[in-house]
Amino acid sequence: MGNNLLIIISLILLLFHQTNAGLVTFNVIKFGAKGDEKTDSTKAFMDAWKSACDESVEATRIFVPKGRYLLKEIDFRGPCLSSIIFKIDGTLVAPDDYTVHGDSGNWILFAQVSKLSVVGGRLDGKGGGFWECRDSGKDCHGGARSITFRSVNDTSISGLLSVNSQLMHLVINGCNNVKIRGVQIIAPDLSPNTDGIHVEGSNNVTITTCSIKTGDDCISIGPGTKNLWMDRIHCGPGHGISIGSLAKEFEEEGVENVTLINSLFTGSNNGLRIKSWARPSKGFVRNINYRNIVMRNVENPILIDQYYCPDNIGCPKQSSGVKISDVTYQNVQGTSATKTAMEFDCSPSTPCTGIKLQDIKLTYLNKQPQSICHNVRGTTSGVITPVNCL
Repeated sequence: MGNNLLIIISLILLLFHQTNAGLVTFNVIKFGAKGDEKTDSTKAFMDAWKSACDESVEATRIFVPKGRYLLKEIDFRGPCLSSIIFKIDGTLVAPDDYTVHGDSGNWILFAQVSKLSVVGGRLDGKGGGFWECRDSGKDCHGGARSITFRSVNDTSISGLLSVNSQLMHLVINGCNNVKIRGVQIIAPDLSPNTDGIHVEGSNNVTITTCSIKTGDDCISIGPGTKNLWMDRIHCGPGHGISIGSLAKEFEEEGVENVTLINSLFTGSNNGLRIKSWARPSKGFVRNINYRNIVMRNVENPILIDQYYCPDNIGCPKQSSGVKISDVTYQNVQGTSATKTAMEFDCSPSTPCTGIKLQDIKLTYLNKQPQSICHNVRGTTSGVITPVNCL
């Protein structure tokens, strides 16, 4: 038995050595990067990327050692000749002057890449100056999402920490087969438009074991999102996990096959929210599943809002055309921070259908809260608190 165990261990070590033997490593320091937070390392990072992406046919690794690396707007673009591991032990720091990013809306962009792994690291978006400008009521040009993946396939993002993004922290747009795991996002609860993770126009995205504290949606789900799985998400402060807002455009892709399980909301403005503009649309939301969710002092634990119309501009007296159907809420428990713990404010022209409630136990100040239903049809099973209004 002992000899067999030694043989197995030897084979594992040999396989590990062979797997990493062909991994070509590009250290950004060797390209001129400096982790002193003062030296602009943008060119050094781009040179390392070009070497890894354009020149190596073997699996490659870009390595960022410990330190604080100042980066301006940067575009890591493919297609590449081989798979790339982007291993970050240090911190990537945005310029103090947010206008340096221009109007592109992106700080760090990965585009048209396949078989990419981003591992570890910290992003410091230096969002304070931009938020201050926004709060002053000025016309603030610039502002950027911290890290965006656009048209990226077969990709994983793990162990990343993003703090104080100027706008959204992590964006997945037009991607396929993306796994996000162990990501932590932090921004003040009043920081505007700092969504934690935004997914749009993407298929087969998995988000697991993430902690998100921010000033907007913890996770926002845009048009064209299909087959999204979310598990073990801790949200709060923030605006909850939101599908939408939808119906910004009449010709708009739908959202379908979205699952959220085993997650916790703490002190957030919303919990499970679906929202659409009150105007015509060909969009839809269907086959949504929420299961094993805990709410702690959440203002709107369960909410469908089809009258979303900020400042009453562009949609007064209209009705949402987004068709919402087959949404299941199962085992949702905890406390509401407001008297209304469950609200389905659906469209009179396209009512919500197939809403399923099973074992809902929400309280408000140790009392039974209320529920509100408009233009909604569905079924219930198990114990429902607040009193069912379906």
